[in-house]
Amino acid sequence: MARDTGFPTADAENDFNRQRRRADVSRLVSWLRRQPDDVNTVLPFDEVVAAVGNLGERQRGFQVIRLDSIVGSVDRTRDFDRYFRPTSARIRERWKRLAVAQRKGESVPPITVYRVGSMHFVIDGHHRVSVAFAMHQTTIDAYVTEIKTRISPDGISQRGDLLIKDHRRIFLTRIPLTGAQRDAIRFVDPWCYAELGECVEAWGFRLMQETGEFLDRRTVARRWFGEEFVPVVRMLRAAEILRDHTDAEAYIWMARERYRLVREHTWNDDIIERLSKTAPD
Repeated sequence: MARDTGFPTADAENDFNRQRRRADVSRLVSWLRRQPDDVNTVLPFDEVVAAVGNLGERQRGFQVIRLDSIVGSVDRTRDFDRYFRPTSARIRERWKRLAVAQRKGESVPPITVYRVGSMHFVIDGHHRVSVAFAMHQTTIDAYVTEIKTRISPDGISQRGDLLIKDHRRIFLTRIPLTGAQRDAIRFVDPWCYAELGECVEAWGFRLMQETGEFLDRRTVARRWFGEEFVPVVRMLRAAEILRDHTDAEAYIWMARERYRLVREHTWNDDIIERLSKTAPD
């Protein structure tokens, strides 16, 4: 860490140049590691909320928040990277004015943010956040508006994570599982959510044909889990098939292969035996 000179303007200039270099180095390292292009990109608020679902907002007022909880922006700014380091020289003068003011001990107004889970997204105050990072602060004053979401935003760290969140949200809208049943269905491949949604809806349609009565989505989801998913997973585990896969991954693979190989909607020992011969190690 470079020492301050004691001259606020010179130190602010050094801070800006240092943060610019760090942003450039970080981008180069990401390229060398063949990381996704968005790994150093500020998370866009609108895309995150679209992926997890917006159920409303609540004013939380003035709070002191952790600086490292600020991960994104409302206006998709390209002037800062994921850690709010400057990526453009055009903001130099404004950035330096704020940095000089802070070094002189002048008061700085709170920023305004949206809170989504444990993440914060800047509405106003991008330069103040950037300067705070450069000066190694750990907290910052903020006016907070909290967004209530349909599904948990936990696990989002880059834009690439939004696709799977979006597919999971849509799946749970179609198949409204709750509690432990909801938690049991998780995939790494987002398209598995779409495929499983089709499977469950088809299962529910056949059930309604058999019973001759209409069943709402919650009832279909609950009955599918108890009458289809759990028994199939038990058979798979007893047969020691797909042992290194999660229950949901094992089920969707076997359901896919069942239709491809035997064209039947029922499960029995003969079908399990036939499918076990095609299961990957």
